[in-house]
Amino acid sequence: MTETMDIEALLRPDPADDLPPGSRIVVAMSGGVDSSVTAALMQARGYDVVGITLQLYDQGAAAGRKGACCAGLDIRDARRVAETIGIPHFVLDYEQAFRENVIDPFVDAYLAGETPVPCVRCNQTVKFRDLLGAARDLGAAAMATGHYVRRVTTPTGPELHRGRDPNRDQSYFLFATTRAELDFLRFPLGGLEKPAVRALAAHFGLQVADKPDSQDICFVPSGKYASVVEKLRPGAADPGEIVDMEGRVLGRHQGVISYTVGQRKGLGIGGGAMPDNAPLYVVRLEPETRRVVVGPKEALARREIAVSDLNWLGPGDAATAVPTLARIRSARAPMPAALRPEGGTGATVILDEPEYGIAPGQACVLYDAALPDRVLGGGWIRRGSA
Repeated sequence: MTETMDIEALLRPDPADDLPPGSRIVVAMSGGVDSSVTAALMQARGYDVVGITLQLYDQGAAAGRKGACCAGLDIRDARRVAETIGIPHFVLDYEQAFRENVIDPFVDAYLAGETPVPCVRCNQTVKFRDLLGAARDLGAAAMATGHYVRRVTTPTGPELHRGRDPNRDQSYFLFATTRAELDFLRFPLGGLEKPAVRALAAHFGLQVADKPDSQDICFVPSGKYASVVEKLRPGAADPGEIVDMEGRVLGRHQGVISYTVGQRKGLGIGGGAMPDNAPLYVVRLEPETRRVVVGPKEALARREIAVSDLNWLGPGDAATAVPTLARIRSARAPMPAALRPEGGTGATVILDEPEYGIAPGQACVLYDAALPDRVLGGGWIRRGSA
């Protein structure tokens, strides 16, 4: 794509921007290549761009590791990009809001035997609520981010669609975006692939053109989330029993927080735990009794998924839902399903075929079966899905 990309065409105002010439746009700048190109691209299109970087969590100081998305190095990179393209840049201290809305719920979810998705909570609260409010205070007509999703304008209002690049699509993490937020947001990278974005970074002369992508949750050093939970909630890693579905003790564990539903490897009970030597999976977690319950793969099969905090972006309301596709993990392909609203923001998602390893705390994101790129909304998977 980068060899045939028409860079000059990308630099011209895009009808999808849906903004008058010269409009003020706030760009959320993390210091990475995606948000940096977003700022440069919108500035090149003639908009009045203001860059804002959020100080969320000083991982560099806390973990002795540089380069995480919220560390000082990234703030410096964002500032250098802003200087290069000639836009004002501000750093806002959102550490307390990030702790209250993202880190604490993340920790508490693990203590409750769930598997949380903190990036969704961050988008839902700190970025698309708090930062969006700051953008309005600055007189912005829109806020742009470097997410790989598309905002499609229609006569009935904007729709949220998957990014063109299936390997980069981030729609799973933005299901909680409200209609009002979507009206204010812009995603100029949604129609591009990553190599094209890096080519644009080189075109603009950005120092971050070759900067590696962040692979971890920003406040979890090297992906070791259990150590973060234990640090913030001493005693969270108390040992307990690993039992089969009949309650027979098979072994011991060093903390429920180190396990997730559907997990097969790293159970620590060795082979031969079952008479037929069949592999075992984590079927459920019982934080109240500190037990990890394991069983055969078929014990994981679920067709009904109970969800809470349903956010609906589809036509009409959820009660008249169109046929859907449900995505239960970010790396999992959507599968045919039906939605059954249950009053308020609760609902049940009924899969056409059983799925394995549905973990409470994860998101269940819904897409339009007739238009698979369109995000209809989604909710949080609750314990008790059948």
